Amino acid sequence: MGAQVVGRAFARALRQEFAASRAAADARGRSGHQSAAASNLSGISLQEAQQILNVPKINPEDIQKNYEHLFKVNDKSVGGSFYLQSKVVRAKERLEEELKIQFEEQIENQNKQQHRTPPPET
Repeated sequence: MGAQVVGRAFARALRQEFAASRAAADARGRSGHQSAAASNLSGISLQEAQQILNVPKINPEDIQKNYEHLFKVNDKSVGGSFYLQSKVVRAKERLEEELKIQFEEQIENQNKQQHRTPPPET
């Protein structure tokens, strides 16, 4: 009897988790899929790229400023690390890809708004 109760509770929790996961995936939409694909291609997640370049929000000016500083600091000729320098480059590439995805999404949303037909006037 106790095993049946536990089994039903587990099945219910599993269904709820599956529904929540599906809802979250739907909320992320197309840009979430593109962002995940970009992370897979670059080998670095968006969050990791933000941490490497120390940019809490994706801002092109901050990305470029921090990239230039970290790239110079990690230059091998001044005793830096080629490995760290390459991580800085990959982080910048990943963040630039995210900016591109966001820009394309904005354009798509603007196009959708322009193509909506206004309600007929009476």
